[in-house]
Amino acid sequence: MSTMFGARAPFYKLQGCGNDFVALDNRVLRLPESLMAEWAQKICPRAFGVGADGLFFLDLPAPGADADYRWHFYNADGSRAEMCGNASRCAGRLAFALGLAGTRQRLATDAGVIAIEVLPDSGQVKVQLTRPEKLVLGTRLSVPGSELEVHFVNTGVPHAVIFVDDVRATDVAALGPAVRFHEHFAPAGTNANFVQVLDSGHALVRTYERGVEGETLACGTGVSAVLVVASALGRTGERVENTTSGGEILVTSLEGGSVFLQGAAELTFTGELNLPALGLPLPGATG
Repeated sequence: MSTMFGARAPFYKLQGCGNDFVALDNRVLRLPESLMAEWAQKICPRAFGVGADGLFFLDLPAPGADADYRWHFYNADGSRAEMCGNASRCAGRLAFALGLAGTRQRLATDAGVIAIEVLPDSGQVKVQLTRPEKLVLGTRLSVPGSELEVHFVNTGVPHAVIFVDDVRATDVAALGPAVRFHEHFAPAGTNANFVQVLDSGHALVRTYERGVEGETLACGTGVSAVLVVASALGRTGERVENTTSGGEILVTSLEGGSVFLQGAAELTFTGELNLPALGLPLPGATG
């Protein structure tokens, strides 16, 4: 297999409320899935690569799929994720810019097909996530130095939700990995969200993300998990404005049993990857 780019490949950099991603158009690049994890591991590091929380490849949908396009999404550590809320909003923004889909789209993910609406005049993108699953409330877990009441739900990927009195004072760097790697969630692990509810329509949220292995500036599936848990417990209503670590606002709402996520998504820059400098195998190298 040959590539028209030789040792270079064009890429797009996008951010959704501070959650940043590298994207590649695999309709043209034609990178085999066997190489994608390695590309994510080499491109996402901030010192030696482009720098991103994750990477996704846009691709044509599988034959017969009820979708406009599909993606292959990878965390910064090279692990493949079923879903990422903010990345899906960025994917919708890019797909619209590339003419891959219109303002109303259907994206095939490993968690299922999700609906996306691009609002080009406002810079906002709204997605309808897959239906939340496996809601479990009020589990007590022991972690080093404390005992936590942890709630759980899968909003495309697994999320633990912990309510705190002061989210800014919470030691996410310590508690995040303690929850993420807790034996209760083995073997897959979980993302960990720390939430301070301000009132029925507002919350402050900090998220430690599995695969990034650190706190990110925002997490779309995370704030969606917060809404599902908080509304089930009567702590919030069915529409919440979530202020994330980056200071941006992600709006979540429950409509007919489905979770909707809306916020800003921007194409920040484009460039070319110098593949030999990154130590990346060429798309045609495996034959």
